Amino acid sequence: MALLSFERKYRVRGGTLIGGDLFDFWVGPFYVGFFGVTTLFFSALGTALIIYGAALGDTWNPWLITIDPPDVSYGLALAPLNEGGLWQIITFCATGAFVSWALREVEICRKLGIGYHVPVAFGVAILAYVTLVIIRPVLMGAWSYGFPYGIMTHLDWVSETGYQYGNFHYNPAHMVAITFFFTTTFALALHGGAILSATNPGRGEVVKTTEHENSFFRDIMGYSIGMIGIHRLGLFLALSAGIWSAICIVIAGPLYEGSWNDWWDWWKNIPIWN
Repeated sequence: MALLSFERKYRVRGGTLIGGDLFDFWVGPFYVGFFGVTTLFFSALGTALIIYGAALGDTWNPWLITIDPPDVSYGLALAPLNEGGLWQIITFCATGAFVSWALREVEICRKLGIGYHVPVAFGVAILAYVTLVIIRPVLMGAWSYGFPYGIMTHLDWVSETGYQYGNFHYNPAHMVAITFFFTTTFALALHGGAILSATNPGRGEVVKTTEHENSFFRDIMGYSIGMIGIHRLGLFLALSAGIWSAICIVIAGPLYEGSWNDWWDWWKNIPIWN
């Protein structure tokens, strides 16, 4: 009931970026807005095109259905629907839906009077996707370098792309991205464990306070980053993982075409190692 009472305080006109009062309303608990409408439009159209593309194929097995990008011979030109054009339109729809959702989050933040941390964070995830299907293919000169929309074909693309450059595990930006991914899970697992252990005590015990959590980490690690600090750290680690994952793929091909195994020869050639 407290949440419903609060919702009445921010369900007010204003805060929209486009459309004014036209779509400034809620459907149940969901805010609509202009970008809610565009999200629904792009999502419905993209999904319909995926189903249509599956109908053009020879299987309805969800593991094997795939929407492939155009052949390299098309370059950056538009391709016929059954030769990669579907992939191009679906990519446009997906990008439109993701960006619309982020802008809808901005409008909700404006209504609540809070910062834009959530849409900015989601923007990093959008950046990672756009880098794979738009930025890198444009830099490489052909849409064929984007990944196909299919479960098994996507995994095959990841494996093939990695081994085109010797071994992607030797990509230094990939190393940094993976480090941030694992550190994110480690830091937030520690945080989640501390919260649950403090707020879910044994039968007959009182719920512990924040100072218990801080004391635990001060005792075991010598320092506690605090309540706000752990969330800031988690956000920084997660966004860094997304940013460096985009960097690791965009430098492979446009900036470096050789084997990442050989790239490290500069390190082995430093005189001190000789």
